Amino acid sequence: MNRWFIRPHRRHSISMTYVALAGLLISLMLLAACAPAPAAAPSKPSAQKEAKATPAPAAKAETFRIAVGIDPDTLDPALSTTTTVSNIIEYMVETLVVTDKDGNVQPKLATSWEVSDDGLEYTLHLRKGVTFHDGTPMNAEAVKWNLDRMLDPKVKMPMRSTFAAIKKVEAVDEYTIKIYLSQPFAPLISSLSLENAGIISPKSVNMEGNSYESVTRPVGTGPYIFEERVKGERIEITRNPNYWGEKPYYDKVVFRVVPEAATRESLLLAGQVDLIILPPISDLPALQKNSDVKVLLAPSDRTIFIAINTLHKPLDDVRVRQALNYAVDKQEIIKGVLFGAAEPLDAPMAPNLFGYCKLQPYEYNPDKAKALLAEAGVKDLQLNFIAPTGRYVQDFQAAQAISNYLNEIGIKAPVSTMDWPSYVAAIMTPPDKNTIDLHFLGWAPDYLDAAQQMMQFYSPESPPNGLETSFYKNPKVDELIEAAGKETNPDKRKDLYCQASRLIWEDAPWIFLWVQRFPIVYRANIAGVDYHPTEKFSAIYAHPAE
Repeated sequence: MNRWFIRPHRRHSISMTYVALAGLLISLMLLAACAPAPAAAPSKPSAQKEAKATPAPAAKAETFRIAVGIDPDTLDPALSTTTTVSNIIEYMVETLVVTDKDGNVQPKLATSWEVSDDGLEYTLHLRKGVTFHDGTPMNAEAVKWNLDRMLDPKVKMPMRSTFAAIKKVEAVDEYTIKIYLSQPFAPLISSLSLENAGIISPKSVNMEGNSYESVTRPVGTGPYIFEERVKGERIEITRNPNYWGEKPYYDKVVFRVVPEAATRESLLLAGQVDLIILPPISDLPALQKNSDVKVLLAPSDRTIFIAINTLHKPLDDVRVRQALNYAVDKQEIIKGVLFGAAEPLDAPMAPNLFGYCKLQPYEYNPDKAKALLAEAGVKDLQLNFIAPTGRYVQDFQAAQAISNYLNEIGIKAPVSTMDWPSYVAAIMTPPDKNTIDLHFLGWAPDYLDAAQQMMQFYSPESPPNGLETSFYKNPKVDELIEAAGKETNPDKRKDLYCQASRLIWEDAPWIFLWVQRFPIVYRANIAGVDYHPTEKFSAIYAHPAE
């Protein structure tokens, strides 16, 4: 959501023969069953393939199996920071509104809404006759409870600043709520599509394993019901027989945690899962020719970057941060490591976001990088550099390439990795205890607007308050971001974001890398799989192909 970190994984290259055999062996040891999340109306996947792989055995009609690269750090909507995790939660927990592929807001648990002329009051009319999985009613009191919980400092919600303008929530009647703002916030309705604002049963926080501060067994209104989680292995959900909307085809969905991309691919080719995300990127050409699978190389709003700890010396010097940007050949990494599945960043956000304006890219210029380091009086610099494995397209491999480029300008930054929950905890460490200089990260806003992207540069969002893990602070940038949030004129709002982008680009709190594509691969005998440009797969309504 929202969101960050969003996934592939591969540490060593493995021969395809070994991979296939390993996948078959693993499949005998793990449960089979998995399914994907909602996003938008289906679009045609990429061209159908030719060239046969091992024929996949027919899946049982009642189970859909999805392999993802990370183990969720939470299943609490309010606490979620990761798109893949939100994608899983969406099967169980719904929001008041959703957005379509063009960023337009569509009804969900709210059927309509009105906004006062001064932009300070939002009245939302709720869908009638909807119940939570525990049988309690989804009504105005339940929605108010959720929004109040989201704003409660007792709940450590990383995305809270998105909703900071909310002053009060009122249940007007059983199916009407009113949200009062302390100041206008133009994208408020879009913000309510974030999974952080997902509506759970107030009663569910009293269930075993749950608490008001942290939910491990989400009880929502969605088409699937939480059944079981085995950490590091799988999450199982079952179809909700009382779902208010269109019923999905599959009785059960199983999300399998498979960090290695090559293993995810082997499981798919062996017929042990039905859908994977982030396959080995080098295998995309072969997968696209394989008639047993379909490949969807989906567009995405995910920016990939190296967050620089701007509080650490000498990284607090803008010349050093700019030198890091000139040191890395992004085009060569995209070509040689990502196999073309990305576009270089030319702004601190993806081009499909409202508020984007193109800037002059940092070209690869190691001589200029060395000159800037010399000007800053920096030599023999050693940096603590970490990167995830299995979270983004070729994440650890790309980080290793970046480490090599830094070495060429005299900076030693060997890269290390860890599991995703540990990684999130490490980069969210407050500044006085944070020893990390550089970390590889991705950010994918859950709605196509610069408002959420700018959270990555808004200083009040620094950990432990939020997700601005570079600890970047520019008072003028903060002022522009705040002004843009209040501005209701779209042209003026866009200009404010452009002004902020120019300052951010020059300040270089990141090594600006690329906007990645989002590869989704699924079995050819499955239909109804799609994507959402916020880097999500859409497979709740997957079904056998005719």
